[in-house]
Amino acid sequence: MKPDNDSLYRFVVEGCNVRGQLVYLDKSWQELASRHDYPPVVRTILGEAVSAAALLSATIKFDGALSIQASGDGGLRLLIAEATANGTLRGLARWKGELQGARLAELLGNGRLAITIDPGKGRERYQGIIELQGSGLSQSLRSYFSQSEQLPTRLWLAVEERRIAGLLLQRIPEAVHENSWLDPGKATGDAWRQSVEHANAINPRDLLELDVADLLARINGARPVRLYRGEDWRFLCSCSREKVTEVLRALGRDDLDSLIEERKQVSVSCEFCNADFSFDAVDVAQVFAADQHDLQPTRH
Repeated sequence: MKPDNDSLYRFVVEGCNVRGQLVYLDKSWQELASRHDYPPVVRTILGEAVSAAALLSATIKFDGALSIQASGDGGLRLLIAEATANGTLRGLARWKGELQGARLAELLGNGRLAITIDPGKGRERYQGIIELQGSGLSQSLRSYFSQSEQLPTRLWLAVEERRIAGLLLQRIPEAVHENSWLDPGKATGDAWRQSVEHANAINPRDLLELDVADLLARINGARPVRLYRGEDWRFLCSCSREKVTEVLRALGRDDLDSLIEERKQVSVSCEFCNADFSFDAVDVAQVFAADQHDLQPTRH
């Protein structure tokens, strides 16, 4: 079957300790990438980060968001890709001047890469720092999973103008939590090694275009595979006028009044989706109206 647009598939290789995921993002990627006129090399790295965020978020059970973040002093100054448990995606990149190289480490220069997991519901966030590897995001993430003593994990990512795709393989231990969706069966180290070798032989065009069944057959050979349709994905930014209002309130009434006097209004633009939020003198007064009400003395 041909892969559906903006969909994730889970699969289990029968009788061994290999599981994986495939993600295909079309409309969601096109909407996300269209918000800024990215240079081709930046667009490619952003696409890799977005598909990787979707794959990694689907490996954990949580109610919040997972983000891949990078920053540096090179031409690529900032990279953010975020995927939520509700199947929404957003991302952005900032760059400056001439871009040197095509790999993430080259573009970032003296940079930093991290995965942040926000479990939601007021629970504490977790952040893991990733060592930048010369061969790109996939290699850096592989190194991160190896060094952090988590499940051995490999990713393959592909980007074109109208579609991005990703493949994730994990080698799981023989004992899996009883609530897991995987029944691991018999653990075989050869199956993991062979699946990784076969996946390494797949080129980006195959990952973007191949029928799902054909792709899984190439990865896993004659071993039977159980395939599960997973989440649908869409581009959605979490910005809102209410959130912007909270930011303005934190600036303080005096600073906002000064801005209104100078510019007649305060405008805030969301870099993820380009939404504009404008506040005039009346709006600013309303921002602080509730605070002033709370300060009124109560008569008995």
